[in-house]
Amino acid sequence: MAKREHISSEAFAKLVQQAIADLPPPYAKLMESIAVILEEEPPEDVLRDLDQEDEGELLGLYQGQSLAADSFFRPGGEQPPQISIYRGPILRICESPEEVVQEVYDTVVHELGHHVGLDDDEMPY
Repeated sequence: MAKREHISSEAFAKLVQQAIADLPPPYAKLMESIAVILEEEPPEDVLRDLDQEDEGELLGLYQGQSLAADSFFRPGGEQPPQISIYRGPILRICESPEEVVQEVYDTVVHELGHHVGLDDDEMPY
């Protein structure tokens, strides 16, 4: 297992930055308008809202209106789109630093897919 001690919060943040930098240019451009938040674990209220019993299952979360649902007439005061990446669950499922790099990339791509309006069953990952 890739133990948390082996990948610090700072190193994990660099992996997320690298995953974003490795995105193809059109997707990297989309990321410019999305806040990326790194958290150790998914918050309890998020797990409850998503009916997630096992916190290890949730690696990331997109919050915001998808581009597919975006409208000129959207209400003011709306929060900007945000992707949360959860370090603990990702490190628990990966067995090597290389797997962590791939899982971070896949999670960023998956959550970006929600931003463009894809459902889970339409995702490339």
